Amino acid sequence: MDGTLLVLGLSGPDLTTSEAALFRKLQPAGYILFSRNIVTPEQTRKLTDDLRDLHARVPIIAIDQEGGRVTRTREIAPAAPSAPALAALGDPIKIAEAGAFTGDLLSMLGCNLNFAPVLDLDHFPGTANALRGRSWGRDSQRVIDHAGQWNRWLRKRSITSCAKHFPAGGLAESDPHHDLPSSNATLEQLLQDDVIPYTALMPELDAIMLGHVDFPHIDPQYPASLSSRMIRRFLRDQLGFDHHLVLTDDLDMGAITQRYGRGQDAKLAISAGNDLALICHQTDTAEIAARAISELPEWMIDEAHGRLEKFRRKLSAPARWSDENWQKTCASVAQLAAEVPEPTDQQPSSPVADY
Repeated sequence: MDGTLLVLGLSGPDLTTSEAALFRKLQPAGYILFSRNIVTPEQTRKLTDDLRDLHARVPIIAIDQEGGRVTRTREIAPAAPSAPALAALGDPIKIAEAGAFTGDLLSMLGCNLNFAPVLDLDHFPGTANALRGRSWGRDSQRVIDHAGQWNRWLRKRSITSCAKHFPAGGLAESDPHHDLPSSNATLEQLLQDDVIPYTALMPELDAIMLGHVDFPHIDPQYPASLSSRMIRRFLRDQLGFDHHLVLTDDLDMGAITQRYGRGQDAKLAISAGNDLALICHQTDTAEIAARAISELPEWMIDEAHGRLEKFRRKLSAPARWSDENWQKTCASVAQLAAEVPEPTDQQPSSPVADY
């Protein structure tokens, strides 16, 4: 059984006895926090400290903290401006501040990886495809400039980043939390537009997250997140991302659970070229996934472990906890949010904003 290539969610704000036992046994690569895990700053920092204590080597402690509607710390800190709001203002200083303040808050909470920035081009404004309020825009150069600036300053604050949702979550016309979107795009079309932000920002990206979108003209059998054609041949071999940590989006989304069983999904994910598989909600199924991964060829698991260990060397220790610094940073975020007006258009709902 090999749980070391999993990233797992937790049930609540405290590490339970059963979770601690499971995590000690599996030694997952890391964890992801959601709003259900965050009640107070002090409690959250204790939770991340407790998670680190389960491991001999530093674990990944990740979060989705994009700003705007995807802000997991909304109950304990002001939300930083969203990507569309920052892009509309177009002020590189404000964008830098948003990235830096986000990094400061996350470091004090004990996180070391942020699943951001979103590099999806906004092909279908107004469509309920989970991207409303999350995209930096439709123009690839604009996304490079703005998302790149935000990413740069997040990393300056010792938080690693993860670009998503490769290759083109913006081509989805439905929400992968509910079902599997499909796009008729070809590799040639992706190269003309959607993958440009990834290749342009390659040296400044620590990890890449695959989106749950079907591209039948590229792989008629598997969605991008489980496709060897998309990950090994296109992302790694053709585009040159062979040294980056690559991971799936949440395998508990409807796009995957409606088509694959637990175990099969994780096994397909790693065999396709992902280094890690995310199980964000159904953590009680992690042992099934771990057993399935252990059935893979040894070279495949070793390859993923090699990239994971290289990534671990980028992870920084959390910032020293200080009530004064926490309050100061929260005040800075609040001031920034007051200076960056949010778009007033109605945003279709998606589970991503509520987790």
